Amino acid sequence: MAKVSDAKCRLCRREGVLLYLKGARCFTEKCAVRRRETPPGAGARKGRGRMSAYGTRLREKQKLKRTYGLHERGFRRVFAEAGRMKGNTGENLLCLLERRLDNVVYAMGFGASRTAARQAVIHGHITVNGKAAKRPGILVRAGDTVAAASKEKSQNLLKAGVESSRSIRQAPSWVTVEDKHLSGIVVTLPKRQDVPFDVNELFVVEVCSR
Repeated sequence: MAKVSDAKCRLCRREGVLLYLKGARCFTEKCAVRRRETPPGAGARKGRGRMSAYGTRLREKQKLKRTYGLHERGFRRVFAEAGRMKGNTGENLLCLLERRLDNVVYAMGFGASRTAARQAVIHGHITVNGKAAKRPGILVRAGDTVAAASKEKSQNLLKAGVESSRSIRQAPSWVTVEDKHLSGIVVTLPKRQDVPFDVNELFVVEVCSR
């Protein structure tokens, strides 16, 4: 999987909203968006200026991509799959992104950020239904059990994630988590109302359909 190597605080400043890319830091006064409201780069002191209709839609797409840590190619692949499904393409897109294994690990609180959750998956610290899972883009299904691998390093890593995340957020209603056993169950598939941040999916669909 391609690595998003841009400075995370710059990404938040560029979009002008908190994308919660750095875990607990995003909830403190050290957060770059709270300290600097202007976008990064030359000319930032002039502010964001007036944005065109296309620019507004593009920013919604970029915000969504960066929140889930995807590059354009991977994002387009998920968008194409959402378009093949029955129902609203925008809502399908959001639900597919929420169902990604790295996001589920993050949602369950086993990673302080989506980046930390993705690393845990890639490095073999996560199992799905008792089997090793090293692909962050795997889509979970209702009834799946996501847990820490049996290795001591995996157990310690996920314990640290739980300790870091529980003080700032709780697991969503579509999963149940047992912190003691470092495992969780996907009770039902996420719906549009379960997406934990504001995004205009209609704008995303419009710009991706061009």
